[in-house]
Amino acid sequence: MRKLLILFTLLLVANTSSAQLFTKEKVQNNQNMDKKQLSWGYYFGVNNLDFKFDYNDNKGDITTLKSTGFNVGLVGDFRVNDYVNLRLEPGLVITTRELMYPENYFEGIPDTNDSDFLREVKSTYVYLPLLMRLSTKRLNNFKPFITFGIATSLNLSSNEKNPDDNSNGEFRTKKNVLFYDIGFGIDFYLYWFKFTPSIRGVFAINDELVRDVDPNSPWTSNVNSMKTRGVFINLTFR
Repeated sequence: MRKLLILFTLLLVANTSSAQLFTKEKVQNNQNMDKKQLSWGYYFGVNNLDFKFDYNDNKGDITTLKSTGFNVGLVGDFRVNDYVNLRLEPGLVITTRELMYPENYFEGIPDTNDSDFLREVKSTYVYLPLLMRLSTKRLNNFKPFITFGIATSLNLSSNEKNPDDNSNGEFRTKKNVLFYDIGFGIDFYLYWFKFTPSIRGVFAINDELVRDVDPNSPWTSNVNSMKTRGVFINLTFR
């Protein structure tokens, strides 16, 4: 994921420092594109998500092993004025995380094995953010912006209603999760369309963990809250 962030940064620097973009007199592509009150597009990208844990007791940290996931979705844009837009970006966010538990969480529990210390958490979020976008004035064929807003999501892989819990190897999370969503990006006005790379930070508001039936469960009893946090890198086409 670090390589993707470096690549994204280099791409922005290379484009924004291009002499073509900073030429004082430049023929603008798609001059009327931003005049439409309603416009549509689509995006795809990657994500890198982990969990933020708060604990009841200081027994050591649960480690999140992250992997790169995938995002895809649609964009609906409502123009308020030249500098403010409202956006609805429904999409699908797919990721997998693994949780590594410290061995001392299982002290006094007989017959533990290596598989007890590891739990795989698969997440498939139907992600629905409502964002406000604040842009600068368009400079030739590019325009930087920031976004912020709130998102609701439905985790199709949550297992929330599964009667089995960690004692049977099933790690459960809540189906409905709320997020803060903030980010930045740049619109590039190409000859036929507008291309927009962006970086977004997402932070869950509510606790996602479903506790085990056993109040002394080594997998859930010491967790006060477990919340998703991470980064999206999206490429949008309009």
